[in-house]
Formats: sequence, C-alpha cells, structure tokens
Amino acid sequence: MAVTVLVPLLNLALPTDNPFHISSYTVTILGKYLTYALLAVAVDLVWGYLGILSLGHGAFFALGGYMMGMYLMRQIGDRGVYGDPILPDFMVFLDWKELPWFWHGFDQFWFAVIMVMLIPGILAFIFGWFAFRSRVTGVYLSIMTQAMVYALMLSFFRNELGFGGNNGLTDFKDILGFSLQLDSTRAGLFVASSVALAAGYLLSRSITNSRLGRVAVAIRDAEDRVRFIGYRVENVKLFIFTISAVLAGIAGALYVP
Repeated sequence: MAVTVLVPLLNLALPTDNPFHISSYTVTILGKYLTYALLAVAVDLVWGYLGILSLGHGAFFALGGYMMGMYLMRQIGDRGVYGDPILPDFMVFLDWKELPWFWHGFDQFWFAVIMVMLIPGILAFIFGWFAFRSRVTGVYLSIMTQAMVYALMLSFFRNELGFGGNNGLTDFKDILGFSLQLDSTRAGLFVASSVALAAGYLLSRSITNSRLGRVAVAIRDAEDRVRFIGYRVENVKLFIFTISAVLAGIAGALYVP
C-alpha cells in the first residue's frame, strides 16, 4: 500500500528535474502492470487452486476493457473528428445512422462499471454451466476456453457488430470529466488499479482460506473422490470460475484508460 501513495506522490509533488520524480508515462506503465497482476490473481484462482488451466481469461479481460471503452467513447461527444454528439467516429465513418441498442446507457459511469463486472461474469457462467456439467476437464477444457477467445476475437473484428472492428475503440478524451492527459488523472488511475489489486487479492485469499477453498483444492487433487463424498463439484467450479472472470473484467477495465 505504500507504493499506492508513494508513486503518485513522486509524480505530482516533485518537479520534473528532480532525480526522484516519476514521469506520468512511468506511472501509466506501472498502473498497467498492476492490472496484469490482478489478471494473474484471477487466473491463479482457477488454475492454482481449482486446477483448471483456463486459456480464456483474455476474453474476460477484453470484455471488461470494451465495457470501459464504450463509456469513454460516449464521453467524447461532439469533440470527435466528425463532431457527432451521439455516434462515435467509427460509426459515422461506417455510415451508421443511429446508436446500437447495446451502446445505450454507457454514457453513465455507474452503468459501465456494472457492465464491466456483469458481462464477463455472465459469459463465464454460461460457459461454465455447460462445460462443468458436461464434466469436461483437462486439456479439452483448456482448448474450449481458447476457442471461446478466438470466437470472440473474430466477432469483435467485424465492423457490423459495432465495436470498432480492426481499429477498436480509440481517441479517448476523459473519464468522469477529468482529462486523461492530466498527470493527476494518471495518478488517480494508478491508485484505482492498486486498490483493485489489493481488493482482488483479499477476496481471493478469503475464498481460498475458507471451506470452499479447501474443497476447491480437493477438487484439484482428487475430483472423483470429492464428488463421491457428496459435494456438487460443478457448483464449486462454476462459482470460482465466475468470480475469477469478474476479477479479470475489472482488470481489463482499468487497463484501458
């Protein structure tokens, strides 16, 4: 937690010619490293403690990023290249006439935050519901999670889907009314990433140290035995997999700005 205070302080309080000054670029890079660390915590929750090698957490990370990106695009308004107060620039370029229904609501930060957690969680729940109840395990499950990422990538690359195609979402201006170019905004995002990492770690630790965590480790080591003594293995896997996806989505959202 000392780093959470020290890094922004060295960036904002010290002049640029001070040898201890940390540039805003460095603060931004360190903040992105923290989001990767949160993603690693999410992956470790399912791989290290549950024994599921998920190659699909990039999808949850990306979905969280896209949810935040949609909010940031809506904040641009008429400051875009084409000056349209409603449609993002890429939609104007592609001759879209109206905003797609799934973009509505992303002009509000609270709505975007909910979607950052909800959309990756829903995808993980649906995927896990079918995969775990079908008792898919091992390398077969890993391949399925990788296929999920590839399918999502191909879908998002299509211009007609409304997510920017190959160009993605770009030219973000501000967040919550604060310019993303300001040093104070970069420092604030660093603090937010630090807090999210600490909260994600504490949540994961509380799960792994609980009875549920001990059951998860038992599933990792001897799934058939755990099932034989009466535990619903599918439910344990589904719960932890979904929580892990939500953490990955939060990491992706913090990575984008």
